[in-house]
Amino acid sequence: MARIEFDEIAHSYHPNPATRSDYALKEINTVWEDGGAYALLGPSGCGKTTLLNVISGLLKPSRGRVLYDGTDVTALPPEKRNIAQVFQFPVLYDTMSVFDNLAFPLKNRGFNKADAARRVQEVAEILDLTPDLKKKAAGLSADAKQKISLGRGLVRSDVAAVLFDEPLTVIDPHLKWHLRRKLKEIHEQLKLTLIYVTHDQVEALTFADQVILMYEGEILQIGTPEELVENPRHKFVGYFIGSPGMNFLPCILEGQKARVGGVTIALDPETAALGAEARGVLELGIRPMHLKVHSSAVDGGVPVTVKTVEDQGSFQILTTALNGHTLLVRVPEGHPVPESQAWLKFPPQRTKLFADERLVR
Repeated sequence: MARIEFDEIAHSYHPNPATRSDYALKEINTVWEDGGAYALLGPSGCGKTTLLNVISGLLKPSRGRVLYDGTDVTALPPEKRNIAQVFQFPVLYDTMSVFDNLAFPLKNRGFNKADAARRVQEVAEILDLTPDLKKKAAGLSADAKQKISLGRGLVRSDVAAVLFDEPLTVIDPHLKWHLRRKLKEIHEQLKLTLIYVTHDQVEALTFADQVILMYEGEILQIGTPEELVENPRHKFVGYFIGSPGMNFLPCILEGQKARVGGVTIALDPETAALGAEARGVLELGIRPMHLKVHSSAVDGGVPVTVKTVEDQGSFQILTTALNGHTLLVRVPEGHPVPESQAWLKFPPQRTKLFADERLVR
């Protein structure tokens, strides 16, 4: 395993990049600590796979250095970096048995048969593949084949890191939860450095200790799932994380309150003080689950019109209108839902302020 560091990494697929927009990765400085479980999360085309391929050596970056435990490996190919990579579609040998597929990476590196067999048995047990070890891979289901592919990445205990490029995309939805749980267990047992690329926030938030959220070639925020939910540092983080995402309202400051059209909303004193020093276009942000809905006027409540109510089983989503702006409210199961008019309370400690799309802090 290794500590992996990006030192001013940037990459462009253009032969002569001239502007910032020509870069798929825009100057990234970050560290993946030895033994961590990381998720690279973001929409399609944001640079996740490019970043993963720079880590593995499939791509040499246009600028900057890749360091493994302080050693510059930027010019080294994948086979010299001692990493394992698991791709979206299973990579295995259909004519081989499950056992031989799992043992193949060890055989290639000269492991003796006894040590290889012991390691294969350990990984097979972790992935629930023990009953299938003698079967040919060709006859197995898609999820079993992907588990073999995962096992081939995990069977080597000496790897610097195991890289996953959307490995559950082809798996049936009802089996994804099982495999995510298995990966979490594997990380806890083997303490390998795992870097997992996905566009699915549920996968990222349930798998990773640290989530790296990317957008348009940049890392917008690195943090625990709780940090990304509670303290998004960029408007896109607030929008992308959560179901539904964070509400945003253009506002102006009036002392310790934010004015949105004809209403004022109380802010935390520290937030208001930081907002007074901020430069740029101000927006108030709050997550739908933090808004409190009332059927009648309450002190500090903001009047809104209820447009629609969507039943999500364990909760309901209200779409409301405030002075021409849409606000989504997540209401717990069993809580009364107003029919047409409602009053919303904004808890000050949950109400964030953004200037030019970045969290005021």
